[in-house]
Amino acid sequence: MSELQMRVSDHDRERTAQQLQRAFSEGRLNQLELEDRLEIALTAKTYADLLGLIDDLPVEQPQVNDVVELESKNGHLKRSGDWAVPRRLRVTSKYGSAELDLSEAVIAHQVVDIELDLTYGSAKIILPEGGVANIDAFHSDWGHVTTADVPSRPRPGAVHVVVTGRTKYGSLTVRYPRKRWFTH
Repeated sequence: MSELQMRVSDHDRERTAQQLQRAFSEGRLNQLELEDRLEIALTAKTYADLLGLIDDLPVEQPQVNDVVELESKNGHLKRSGDWAVPRRLRVTSKYGSAELDLSEAVIAHQVVDIELDLTYGSAKIILPEGGVANIDAFHSDWGHVTTADVPSRPRPGAVHVVVTGRTKYGSLTVRYPRKRWFTH
Protein backbone atom coordinates (compact mmCIF):
# COMPACT_ATOMS: atom_id res chain seq x y z
CA MET A 1 0.00 0.00 0.00
CA SER A 2 1.43 3.37 -0.97
CA GLU A 3 1.53 6.32 1.41
CA LEU A 4 -1.11 8.13 -0.66
CA GLN A 5 -3.57 5.28 -0.08
CA MET A 6 -3.21 5.47 3.72
CA ARG A 7 -6.26 6.64 5.63
CA VAL A 8 -6.22 10.14 7.10
CA SER A 9 -7.09 11.26 10.62
CA ASP A 10 -9.46 13.99 11.77
CA HIS A 11 -6.38 16.10 12.54
CA ASP A 12 -5.16 15.72 8.92
CA ARG A 13 -8.57 16.81 7.61
CA GLU A 14 -8.65 19.81 9.95
CA ARG A 15 -5.10 20.88 9.01
CA THR A 16 -6.02 20.74 5.31
CA ALA A 17 -9.22 22.73 5.97
CA GLN A 18 -7.16 25.41 7.74
CA GLN A 19 -4.74 25.58 4.79
CA LEU A 20 -7.70 26.02 2.42
CA GLN A 21 -9.15 28.78 4.59
CA ARG A 22 -5.77 30.57 4.62
CA ALA A 23 -5.63 30.32 0.82
CA PHE A 24 -9.14 31.85 0.64
CA SER A 25 -8.17 34.72 2.98
CA GLU A 26 -5.10 35.38 0.77
CA GLY A 27 -7.33 35.55 -2.33
CA ARG A 28 -5.98 32.34 -3.88
CA LEU A 29 -9.41 30.65 -3.84
CA ASN A 30 -12.85 32.13 -4.42
CA GLN A 31 -15.85 31.35 -2.22
CA LEU A 32 -17.18 28.55 -4.44
CA GLU A 33 -13.75 26.87 -4.71
CA LEU A 34 -13.34 27.05 -0.94
CA GLU A 35 -16.75 25.50 -0.28
CA ASP A 36 -16.19 22.69 -2.81
CA ARG A 37 -12.74 21.88 -1.47
CA LEU A 38 -13.80 22.06 2.19
CA GLU A 39 -16.60 19.58 1.55
CA ILE A 40 -14.13 17.13 0.04
CA ALA A 41 -11.51 17.79 2.74
CA LEU A 42 -13.88 17.09 5.61
CA THR A 43 -14.98 13.78 4.06
CA ALA A 44 -11.58 12.67 2.70
CA LYS A 45 -10.55 9.10 3.38
CA THR A 46 -6.94 8.97 2.05
CA TYR A 47 -3.93 11.26 1.77
CA ALA A 48 -4.38 11.27 -2.01
CA ASP A 49 -7.82 12.87 -1.51
CA LEU A 50 -6.32 15.64 0.63
CA LEU A 51 -3.25 16.29 -1.50
CA GLY A 52 -5.39 16.78 -4.58
CA LEU A 53 -7.08 19.71 -2.80
CA ILE A 54 -3.92 21.62 -1.94
CA ASP A 55 -1.35 20.64 -4.58
CA ASP A 56 -1.93 23.90 -6.52
CA LEU A 57 -1.43 26.06 -3.41
CA PRO A 58 1.96 27.36 -2.19
CA VAL A 59 3.50 25.53 0.72
CA GLU A 60 4.97 27.67 3.46
CA GLN A 61 7.11 25.61 5.79
CA PRO A 62 8.84 27.51 8.56
CA GLN A 63 12.56 26.95 8.83
CA VAL A 64 13.17 25.44 12.24
CA ASN A 65 16.58 24.82 13.71
CA ASP A 66 17.05 21.50 15.46
CA VAL A 67 18.42 23.20 18.60
CA VAL A 68 17.66 26.71 19.84
CA GLU A 69 19.19 28.22 22.98
CA LEU A 70 17.51 31.03 24.90
CA GLU A 71 19.58 32.75 27.59
CA SER A 72 18.95 35.52 30.08
CA LYS A 73 20.65 36.47 33.32
CA ASN A 74 17.70 38.17 35.01
CA GLY A 75 15.07 38.88 32.35
CA HIS A 76 11.80 37.21 31.40
CA LEU A 77 12.09 34.88 28.39
CA LYS A 78 8.80 34.54 26.55
CA ARG A 79 7.69 32.87 23.33
CA SER A 80 4.02 32.93 22.33
CA GLY A 81 1.70 33.25 19.37
CA ASP A 82 2.72 31.95 15.95
CA TRP A 83 6.32 30.83 16.36
CA ALA A 84 8.30 27.85 15.05
CA VAL A 85 9.19 25.41 17.83
CA PRO A 86 12.55 23.65 17.40
CA ARG A 87 13.07 19.95 18.04
CA ARG A 88 15.19 20.80 21.10
CA LEU A 89 14.95 24.02 23.12
CA ARG A 90 17.47 24.95 25.83
CA VAL A 91 16.45 27.71 28.24
CA THR A 92 19.03 29.14 30.67
CA SER A 93 18.35 31.88 33.21
CA LYS A 94 19.93 32.59 36.59
CA TYR A 95 17.37 35.00 38.08
CA GLY A 96 14.69 35.32 35.40
CA SER A 97 11.68 33.29 34.38
CA ALA A 98 10.58 31.60 31.17
CA GLU A 99 7.17 31.29 29.56
CA LEU A 100 6.81 29.03 26.52
CA ASP A 101 3.33 29.12 25.01
CA LEU A 102 3.04 26.29 22.46
CA SER A 103 -0.74 26.59 22.06
CA GLU A 104 -0.59 28.58 18.79
CA ALA A 105 2.94 27.65 17.73
CA VAL A 106 3.98 25.74 14.61
CA ILE A 107 5.33 22.41 15.82
CA ALA A 108 6.83 20.33 13.02
CA HIS A 109 8.04 17.53 15.30
CA GLN A 110 6.08 14.86 17.17
CA VAL A 111 8.47 15.13 20.16
CA VAL A 112 9.87 18.40 21.51
CA ASP A 113 12.67 18.34 24.11
CA ILE A 114 12.83 21.33 26.45
CA GLU A 115 15.86 21.60 28.74
CA LEU A 116 15.51 24.14 31.55
CA ASP A 117 18.45 25.45 33.59
CA LEU A 118 16.95 27.91 36.06
CA THR A 119 18.65 28.80 39.34
CA TYR A 120 16.20 31.21 40.98
CA GLY A 121 13.66 31.44 38.17
CA SER A 122 10.45 29.65 37.31
CA ALA A 123 9.05 28.31 34.05
CA LYS A 124 5.57 27.98 32.58
CA ILE A 125 4.87 25.80 29.55
CA ILE A 126 1.46 26.02 27.88
CA LEU A 127 0.73 23.03 25.68
CA PRO A 128 -1.55 22.87 22.64
CA GLU A 129 -4.88 21.15 23.34
CA GLY A 130 -4.35 17.40 23.50
CA GLY A 131 -0.57 17.69 23.96
CA VAL A 132 1.22 15.61 26.58
CA ALA A 133 4.27 16.36 28.73
CA ASN A 134 6.73 14.15 30.54
CA ILE A 135 8.44 16.05 33.38
CA ASP A 136 9.97 13.07 35.18
CA ALA A 137 13.53 14.25 34.42
CA PHE A 138 12.98 17.80 35.78
CA HIS A 139 14.11 18.54 39.35
CA SER A 140 13.23 21.40 41.67
CA ASP A 141 15.17 21.61 44.93
CA TRP A 142 12.93 24.09 46.79
CA GLY A 143 10.14 24.94 44.36
CA HIS A 144 7.14 23.00 43.11
CA VAL A 145 6.34 21.19 39.88
CA THR A 146 2.73 21.19 38.62
CA THR A 147 1.21 19.53 35.56
CA ALA A 148 -2.45 20.51 36.07
CA ASP A 149 -4.23 17.49 34.53
CA VAL A 150 -1.73 17.13 31.66
CA PRO A 151 -1.12 13.46 30.79
CA SER A 152 2.48 12.28 30.50
CA ARG A 153 2.18 9.20 28.29
CA PRO A 154 2.63 9.65 24.54
CA ARG A 155 -0.58 9.60 22.47
CA PRO A 156 -0.86 9.00 18.74
CA GLY A 157 -1.05 12.29 16.85
CA ALA A 158 -0.41 14.43 19.94
CA VAL A 159 2.63 16.63 20.53
CA HIS A 160 4.82 15.05 23.21
CA VAL A 161 6.92 17.53 25.21
CA VAL A 162 9.78 16.11 27.29
CA VAL A 163 11.02 18.52 29.98
CA THR A 164 14.43 18.00 31.57
CA GLY A 165 16.74 20.10 33.74
CA ARG A 166 16.48 21.73 37.11
CA THR A 167 15.74 24.78 39.20
CA LYS A 168 17.09 25.41 42.65
CA TYR A 169 14.45 27.78 44.06
CA GLY A 170 11.96 28.17 41.22
CA SER A 171 8.98 26.18 40.01
CA LEU A 172 7.65 24.58 36.83
CA THR A 173 4.04 24.69 35.65
CA VAL A 174 2.81 22.78 32.61
CA ARG A 175 -0.80 23.33 31.58
CA TYR A 176 -3.26 23.76 28.74
CA PRO A 177 -4.46 27.21 27.62
CA ARG A 178 -7.05 28.84 29.83
CA LYS A 179 -10.60 28.85 28.47
CA ARG A 180 -11.77 32.22 27.23
CA TRP A 181 -15.28 32.92 28.41
CA PHE A 182 -15.80 36.31 26.78
CA THR A 183 -14.97 36.36 23.10
CA HIS A 184 -16.27 38.66 20.40
